[in-house]
Formats: sequence, C-alpha cells, structure tokens
Amino acid sequence: MTPSASGSARRRPRRPRLGLPRKVFSQVLLMQLGIAAGVAVLATGLFLAPLGKEMDDQAMRRALAIAEATAAAPRIAEDLQRTEPTAAGPVQEEAERIRTATGAEYIVVMDRRGVRWSHANPRQVGRVVSTDPSDALAGRDVMEIDDGTLGRSARGKVPLRDEDGAIVGAVSVGIEYDSVRARLLNAIPGLFAYAGGALAVGALAAYLISRRVQKQTRDLAFSDISALLAEREAMLHGIREGVVALDRHGRIRLLNDEAERLLGLDGEAVGKPLDEALGAGRTTDVLAGSVTGTDLVTVRGRRVLIANRMPTHDGGAVATLRDRTELEQLGRELDSTRGLIDALRAKDHEHANHLHTLLGLLELEMYEDAVEFVGEAAGAQRVTAEQITEKIHDPLLAALLVGKATVASERGVTLRLCEGTLLPDRLVGPQDLVTIAGNLVDNALDAATGSTRAQVEVEVRADGCEAVLRVRDSGPGVPPEQRELIFTEGWSTKESPAHRGRGIGLALVRRLAERQGGSARVDEAADGGAEFTVVLPQALRDEAPRTKIGGPREAPGAAEAAPTGHAAPDRTEAIEESR
Repeated sequence: MTPSASGSARRRPRRPRLGLPRKVFSQVLLMQLGIAAGVAVLATGLFLAPLGKEMDDQAMRRALAIAEATAAAPRIAEDLQRTEPTAAGPVQEEAERIRTATGAEYIVVMDRRGVRWSHANPRQVGRVVSTDPSDALAGRDVMEIDDGTLGRSARGKVPLRDEDGAIVGAVSVGIEYDSVRARLLNAIPGLFAYAGGALAVGALAAYLISRRVQKQTRDLAFSDISALLAEREAMLHGIREGVVALDRHGRIRLLNDEAERLLGLDGEAVGKPLDEALGAGRTTDVLAGSVTGTDLVTVRGRRVLIANRMPTHDGGAVATLRDRTELEQLGRELDSTRGLIDALRAKDHEHANHLHTLLGLLELEMYEDAVEFVGEAAGAQRVTAEQITEKIHDPLLAALLVGKATVASERGVTLRLCEGTLLPDRLVGPQDLVTIAGNLVDNALDAATGSTRAQVEVEVRADGCEAVLRVRDSGPGVPPEQRELIFTEGWSTKESPAHRGRGIGLALVRRLAERQGGSARVDEAADGGAEFTVVLPQALRDEAPRTKIGGPREAPGAAEAAPTGHAAPDRTEAIEESR
C-alpha cells in the first residue's frame, strides 16, 4: 500500500455536527421562525378560548332577553293565576308561540312552587322543574349553562310578576348548546387560514431581518460577539480614564465606572440627552462637540477634567475624561510655595536691613531712636493681624487674609479691607468662601501688580444669612464683551505655566456660588479696574453662636505672616492675594 493510500485510509469523514448553527444569521432565522410559529399557535389558542366564552355569553344573554320578553307579556301572569297547568292551556300556547318565533330550545313558565305551566315537551307540563328556581323566584336574573331534561343548554331565568309587581312565578328560557358549539367549530377553519397567512408573513419578515443582522454582525458567531463584549466591558471598566459614548442624537449610550465618578452620574443617565443628564455648561458643550480641540479643560463640580472627543462612523462620538483635580491643586500649591519663597527671601533681606539699621543706631548711641524703631517693626505685624480679626471673625478666612498680606506687601501692592467689612463667625461652609476669596484676590493682585498706585480692596459683609464678597483692583479692568467669558472653564488671557492650565479659578468661583444659589459677576470699579462681586444667599447660620465674641482674636500665624516694617492704614488693612 502506498503512503498516500495509507494516509487516505487513516482519514475519516467528518460527521455532521448536531445542534444550532454557529452563525448569528442562521440562529436568528431559526429562532424567529420558531417564534413566529409559536406566536401563531398561541394566538390561535388564545383567540379560540375567549371566542368560546364570548359565544356562551351571547347565548346566555339571548336566553335572558327572551325570558324577559316572555315575562313582560301581560297575559302570562294573569293566565298563570286563573288557570291550571295543562298541555293545552293558554300559558303553554303563548310560550310555544314565543319559542317558535325566537328559535329558543324551550320556554318554561313556572309558579312559585316550581311547577311547570309550559314546556317544549307537553308531557313535562304540570311537573316540578329539574333545576333550582329559587334565585329567579327571589327576584334575581340568572344566566347559566346547565344540564336539564332536554340536555345541555344556555339558560336565562327571570322572575314573573303580576300587575302589582308581586312575584307569582318565574320564566326559564334555554338555547341549545350544540348550536353554540357548532358556531365555534365553523369559525375554526377561517381562523386557521388567517394564522397560516400570518405565519407566512412572519417567516418572510424573519428572513429579511436575519439578512440585515448578518450584514451588521459581519457574519460572526454568537460566541465571537460574546467574547468581544466581555473584552470591551473588562477594558472599559478597568481603565482609569472616564469613557462616555454618545449616539447620533447626543444621547448617552455608555458610561464606564470612572466616567460615572468624574461626572457624578449613575447608570440611570444612559439613554438620556447630555443636556438632561449634565445640565447646560462647558462640560456638556465639550462632550457634545460644540467646543473643539484637544485636551480641553472643563470643571464638573469640584473636579477639573481634561476631555478629548472622537467622532464615530455612525454619527455618534466617544469622549475620554482625565481627572486633573489633584494636579491642579498641586500646581496652585506650587505657585503659592514659590510666592512664599519669594516673600521669605524678601523678608530675609528686609530683616538684614533692619539689623543693619539697628546696629547703626546703637553705634551712633541713638538709643531712643533704636527702641522706637524696634517697637515699630515688631508692632506692625500684630496691628495688621488685629485689624483683620477685628472685622473677620471666621478663623479660616482671617488666617487666609493675614497670610496673603505678606505676599501682597512684597509684590508692592496695597491690599486693604474696606470700612464696611464685617463678617461674624456664623459661616455654614467657610471652605467655599475661602476658596472664592483666594481666587479673586489672586487674580486682583495679578491685575494690579505694576499699575500706578497698585492696590486691591476687599469687602466682606453679612446681611442676615447672606454673605457678600467684593474684590476691587487698580488693574486695566475687564472689557464688557469679556465679562461673561472670563467665567468659562479654560478661558484665560494669561500664558499657562508648564505644570498646569489656566482658566479654572473664576469658573470655580462661579460654580461654587451658583451651587449655593448665589451669583458671581464682574463690573468696572469706581476708580477704574475690575470689581468682582460674589453673593452667597445661605452662607451664614440663622442664629449667632452662644459664645459671644468679646473682642478681636488673633488668627493663627498672624504674627509671622504680617508684613514687616509697614504701618497699617487707619481703617483698612493689608491682605494677601488669593488664587
């Protein structure tokens, strides 16, 4: 035997595999054909069941109507009372006339004892009825299907009353039940014909749908699709970037876990339009594609996000989100640290100058001048802190302003608290007000630095539960056409530093204000420059705390943070820039 022959002998023919085919097209076609056949059979059965009940109900109602018409005949009740029950009596004749005219199986007129005065079989006249007539004799109408002397029938029973309305007997009418069944059987062939037509249409529709499914699934098997979906779910929910998928109409069709966390949404947002799920704002505009570009900065709640959007071939889009909140905070802390380092360096130089001055006064034996100089230098810091805490009773905000005073002084900008400033220690959430004040003062210092008579004024006052914060600067101001743009995330006229982006601070200010039901706006200051106003309607508690503030308090670190060698103004005081 040759090698090829032996190889051929070893090969065994493949056996056909039993079970469902692997391709989606074939499985969908078979399932839809099965569903169409099942629906046709089920619909036929469900139609036949109520059809039989409907026909029974119609027969019972027809019998009841004939019984009521018979009982309404005036001669029936009179003849029942004045004659005897005989096969040739007037009651039997009238009942048979009505039965022949209506096609009923029987009409039985009975007295209160249940004795028949009429029947389709004359031999039954004078005998007691075979079924209980108590309901009809009690004045109630009866509809039923029951067996009697003539077999199974649909029955209707009504009371028979005389001219005075008293019940003198009852009328029972029967409709032959075989006629009802015959009507039902006659309807079945037509019903099957309709079911067969519906099945044929369903089979054609199943084939067309399966062909469309075949094209859309690229003739993949269900196992392949299942594996692809499992891999996609694992990838989407495993990555640490937020992923939002939109359809062509702008509705959300997919959110991974990180996107839900960053946007503050849940699974119920899927299927909703962006405007409904997120509300109006820059985040919605970025995800919807109204704002174009790469690495777009947006703010959602307290989070700073970087978004990128990629359109899909079906008209939808996929957007990715990265959380830059911590990086932005680190960048701002780095900016603050650099400012403090510059301030400390200037402090060191200033301290050296003070020592040299003091040494010169001592060498010149000007002891009184030396004492006065040391007292002035040491007291300036304490006076500044006392002036701030005199008007700002909240410790966090007072500490912020005292700490900012040092940086402002070293930058050559005069920062003052206005005369109307007065804030009691009743803040509900001081952190938000500290964040707002810090951002506004920072921007004001940037704008005022280098201007003539550089100064920044801060006013904080309370009106009941409402807190109003105003920050004015001597800078160039904000043009009217840009007074709304400056509150938009990512918008800034300044060059962004390498470690973080700009255009976040003022957007965060407005977001925090609006979250409390307040507002943030910018106008032109009376002496030029910009004036930012933030209103927080529910920033303070209704009642003052029980412990009464007896006098000014010294904020933490006030003695160290106040600028050295600068006399405090009479009614306003220096404070530091905020971010």
